[in-house]
Amino acid sequence: MTDLSRGSGLYYRIGGSVTFDTLVAKFYEGIREDERLRPMYPEGDLGGAIWRLSSFLQQYFGGPTDYSDQRGHPRLRMRHAAFHVNPDAKERWLTHMRTALDCLELSPLDEGELWDYLERAALSMVNTFEDYPSSSSPKL
Repeated sequence: MTDLSRGSGLYYRIGGSVTFDTLVAKFYEGIREDERLRPMYPEGDLGGAIWRLSSFLQQYFGGPTDYSDQRGHPRLRMRHAAFHVNPDAKERWLTHMRTALDCLELSPLDEGELWDYLERAALSMVNTFEDYPSSSSPKL
């Protein structure tokens, strides 16, 4: 169990892994129903995608380094390069993340810090302005 009194970063202020796990679980509820984004996620490994996102966010905001310990440097642009991430995909991703974030009822300062990062990260993943391909996309 993580001692939440050890740090002062966002990870510690908002409740540690429980909060990030809740955020990501709620986010993936939206992804499961999204006809454009769902095909990008592995059918048999949604649990793996959930772990990767939660662990990454926890590490980014000052929590344990489990993500890098298991996967190395995040290299977000490289890891997402194979996916068709257009502005619509970015907006859909942010819509699901906004819904999930609103469920946490964080303080305005903490919510703002997290949302600012999520918006910047989503924008940085856009790699095309083309419409969605007719064939299925690679899986995350």
